[in-house]
Amino acid sequence: MTNMIKRKYDIVDFIKPQKVLVIFGPRRVGKTTLLNDFLSRTTLKFKLDSGDNIQIQQVLSSQDFRQILDYAAGYELIAIDEAQQIPNIGMGLKILVDQMPNLIVIATGSSAFDLSGAIGEPLTGRKTTVVLYPLAQLELLNLYNSFELRAKLEDFLIYGSYPEIVTANTSRDKIALLEEVVNSYLLKDVLKLDRIKGAKLLLDLLKLLAFQIGSQVSLNELATQLRIDVKTVGRYLDIFEKAFVIKRIGGFSRNLRSEVVSKAKYYFLDNGIRNAVISQFNSIDNRNDIGQLWENFLVTERLKKCTYQALYGTFYFWRTYAGQELDWVEEREGRLLGYEFKWSGKKRRKQPKDWLKAYGNAEFQMVNRKNYMEFIL
Repeated sequence: MTNMIKRKYDIVDFIKPQKVLVIFGPRRVGKTTLLNDFLSRTTLKFKLDSGDNIQIQQVLSSQDFRQILDYAAGYELIAIDEAQQIPNIGMGLKILVDQMPNLIVIATGSSAFDLSGAIGEPLTGRKTTVVLYPLAQLELLNLYNSFELRAKLEDFLIYGSYPEIVTANTSRDKIALLEEVVNSYLLKDVLKLDRIKGAKLLLDLLKLLAFQIGSQVSLNELATQLRIDVKTVGRYLDIFEKAFVIKRIGGFSRNLRSEVVSKAKYYFLDNGIRNAVISQFNSIDNRNDIGQLWENFLVTERLKKCTYQALYGTFYFWRTYAGQELDWVEEREGRLLGYEFKWSGKKRRKQPKDWLKAYGNAEFQMVNRKNYMEFIL
């Protein structure tokens, strides 16, 4: 059933000779499936290998021109899955595209901090990068209509939208798969880094973030609770963002001294991962965090929409020291858009006075259960 869900990306739209196509994204979101789907349709003569293969690691990290060119000889396309496992992969790929101008090269990777570090500099001007997220609601429209998506909203809020979670048959299956992702995959790349103190500390940090969805996060408070220094907390948060676990959103300010910009908010890129981190899978009727689930869902779905539809802009929250706030602000193409997220939707709120006063030309909208589809599709 997963293969029936058409992804927004088609690799054929991105491949070019002398450019490496790099597909980033969390583990288990379907990068390999996307690659295999493309390879099943291509007429190009291709070779598919995995970065887990020690022999491939040795060849592509060797920086030996002859060895690397012999490896690719006779092929029109080289595809490397899990490329982040290969040391100095960027240099190996650079040799391929520089020395074999007509060769098409595709690399997938689950950890941006690793892959971009290894790929970034050697492939400057020689790569196209795309990010694949867990399934977006606009992708699921290929499987369900909007009425059916609304009916499944509670499922998405609690279990998220990783492909194998969406297609699992029972709640028990979904929970088991999510726990496997968190325990076996989520920290796999992170724990390979030097100076990481262990899985328990990382999970404790994620748990603290999970309880602060929609709130401004104080690194000092996190450091105190975890008994580590602030710089280490900041480093771990940066690593989690580059590993596609969380997304940092900063505060917006242009005019007012009273606007808060020193702190940030953190969202999980998938609701199911957030709930698995705190082992909380109760139905929404038996939860006191439905507002946080709703905000996290809308933020991540909006990010997916903007990414897949090439709506380029910068994202913020807005808050004053007096407590006036907007959950989501977009600055895009000279326009400023402010959004307030409301689960209950009973009362239509006016835009904050200070926002209206400072940014009178900005657009404002309340996003609730009645109109959320317009915001994310």
